Amino acid sequence: MKTKTKYNSVSYFDMQFITSSISTTLVLLLLGLVVFFVLTAHNLSVYVKENINFSIIISDDLKEPDILKLQKQLDKEVFVRSTEYISKRQALHYQIDAMEIDPQEFLGYNPFHASIEVKLHSDYANADSIAKIGKLIKENTNVEDVRYQEELINLVNDNIRNISLMLLGLAVLLTFISFALINNTIKLTIYSKRFLIHTMKLVGANWSFIRRPFLWRNFWIGVLAAVIADGILLVAAYWLVVYEPDLVSVITPNVMVMVSASVFVSGVCITWLCAFLSINKFLRMKAETLYHI
Repeated sequence: MKTKTKYNSVSYFDMQFITSSISTTLVLLLLGLVVFFVLTAHNLSVYVKENINFSIIISDDLKEPDILKLQKQLDKEVFVRSTEYISKRQALHYQIDAMEIDPQEFLGYNPFHASIEVKLHSDYANADSIAKIGKLIKENTNVEDVRYQEELINLVNDNIRNISLMLLGLAVLLTFISFALINNTIKLTIYSKRFLIHTMKLVGANWSFIRRPFLWRNFWIGVLAAVIADGILLVAAYWLVVYEPDLVSVITPNVMVMVSASVFVSGVCITWLCAFLSINKFLRMKAETLYHI
């Protein structure tokens, strides 16, 4: 009975609790950063794709009211995110600003055509989809051409695909590494209590009674470590957005909620599971094997 009282009176918040929490926090920080980069990479790919545009070159025979009508029709299409009408005069001004040369001075006329710049939703921002969309648009006799940079679009999509696969592989690898590191930390903590565990078995304590304080202790280690890791990640994300406001389209509240949730769930589940597996290992051990590990 005295052993039971002493066993239950052991403080959870000792030096081992603090060191385990710190090491678990560092591992969860690493895991959280990987989740953060995976999610922000997806948002960044969407942002890049939705800023890829192609130009619809309009015939000079089409009047401006009809061009605006065509623009409104395009805005209703499911693949269109936004459109911008650029008149012949605007196109000329853009050329003069870029090249500091006025083609009208030596040609005697404005050589540029009116155009509609189209930005697509990310799902349609690939060369195959744009080719099909361009073919559909060219059925309008007032459209002279549809121009887009096929090589740039293919390069962007290939790079995004490669980076996504690399980050996904890294996330899987670090998940296993995180589990191994946390498992080793918890195993060492429980290892130091192996003789106490054996003593409790000798006085007749059942396994669930012996396991309970270890599981609760490591549950709170997981909670504390996850909260600290989440706090650091949220502060870092806030600082990034303040430093560069344009990042708000990539580092969204949804991303940070998912990162925080994944870190918290991982911290609690991994520490609890590792504690459960480790304590069961020592519970199954016989007295003579305790001196040889």
